[in-house]
Amino acid sequence: MIKLEPGQLWVMRIHAAIFALVLAVAAIVFETAIVPEIGFPRGLIAGITLLLILYLMLISPGRHYRAWGYRMDEEDLRLRRGVWVETHTIVPLDRVQHLDLSQGPIERAFGVSRLIVHTAGTQFSRVVLPGLSRPDAERMRDEIRTRIGREEA
Repeated sequence: MIKLEPGQLWVMRIHAAIFALVLAVAAIVFETAIVPEIGFPRGLIAGITLLLILYLMLISPGRHYRAWGYRMDEEDLRLRRGVWVETHTIVPLDRVQHLDLSQGPIERAFGVSRLIVHTAGTQFSRVVLPGLSRPDAERMRDEIRTRIGREEA
């Protein structure tokens, strides 16, 4: 399996930091407004939240990054992801309906893109492959598009 681009690890870290900031604000509000009312010991919620934030920012992004892998051949696109629950997805290329390339501002800053593959069907019809360099994402998109063109001809 091919690993994601290193820039994707930084994207995951920044997303984790944003989530951690929201979590910290919620914990502070809870600690100051609700804890005195219900009688929890002071600092309990803040301590638990701090441990969770440390895990989310220092450990989780690396684990999720290392869990991702992909491979594309003539028949299908294979993805592997997941830390707690490992998921293997196989997308038959002849089921692809259309393709998108996406790049948010954080991804753009670190030079990575997402290839979004839309397939026939309703459930799980959208498969997202993050962490590709822009040239790799464009190359994969063009290869799949060429494959789709041959199928329809």
